[in-house]
Amino acid sequence: MSTPARKRELGRGERVLPGLWRLRLPLPWPGVPHGNAWAIAAGDGIVLVDCGLHEPGSLAHLERALAMVNLRLDLVRLLVVTHAHTDHYGQAATIVAHTGCSLWMHPNHRHLSERARDPELWLEQRLEIARQSGVPAEMLRRYLERRGNGGGTGVAGWIEPNRHLVDGVVVPTDLGDWEVIETPGHAPSHVCLYQRERRLLISGDHLLGRVSLYFDYGYTPDPAGEFLHSLDRIEDLDARLCIPGHGRTFTDVAAHIHANRRLVAERVQRVLDAVSVDALTAVEIVPHVHGQEITPLTAQWWLSETLCYLQHLEMTGRVRRTVDDPDLPERWAAV
Repeated sequence: MSTPARKRELGRGERVLPGLWRLRLPLPWPGVPHGNAWAIAAGDGIVLVDCGLHEPGSLAHLERALAMVNLRLDLVRLLVVTHAHTDHYGQAATIVAHTGCSLWMHPNHRHLSERARDPELWLEQRLEIARQSGVPAEMLRRYLERRGNGGGTGVAGWIEPNRHLVDGVVVPTDLGDWEVIETPGHAPSHVCLYQRERRLLISGDHLLGRVSLYFDYGYTPDPAGEFLHSLDRIEDLDARLCIPGHGRTFTDVAAHIHANRRLVAERVQRVLDAVSVDALTAVEIVPHVHGQEITPLTAQWWLSETLCYLQHLEMTGRVRRTVDDPDLPERWAAV
């Protein structure tokens, strides 16, 4: 008997604090059923932080979530994007076209802009990384089949930000000014927003209620190291309430920072232990990191993460690449 398909969620809105609303938007991904956008009161309108994935019907989910808290799309005066991933940026072009609002985002967004502008070239580059990492041809074929059936890039269209979110920029709202804190790691473009008087942190995907690690591979020298440094920056803020990109708000911010550090350290050590025994491809290392074989569903996520740990170990002089034959996958060994 076949397993029934998971019923898709609907957009939902709820008040978190006076002047701050959570907009829960559905996502089509196994294990990640929804993501958050946040509406913040600002004068005669709202600041919208993140905006969800673009797909058929996605704007209706955002409008439904807004309506549940007595807001409307035409109240958006400013769209702020915590990082350039499809589930946070995807509907930006549509919202800007509908409202005429400004878009603010970090300038280091190449990891999404290249994909949105030329998805076929981006896909070929990602496939080449997979081949070099030892992903079997059959798994790549199944991945392409699944991707073809899913369709779309998750982005309504690429538009450049009107202002760059970098350290020193503030986002004004009725709850006060939110300071931009650059927090690369999860994505090169990642920022958090901090409201200092209320000690509120909009964390994007840098901190989530359930510790979940992902890094974009191939765009910066050491994403895992950057993530650890970004954790230090957020820890120094002493936030009392975290407002994340997925899941509910939480208060034990310091404990979540420590849990992320521990998990990164554990997984980096697993990588080092694996290559200390024999030279391995990145795909062969993945089961040592996650305790499971890689699959077409987990390949993109787990492979990117593992490659970033290898890159971190290479940057810190603990592993090296070995390429005996340019036609064969790259292997990694302990120094």
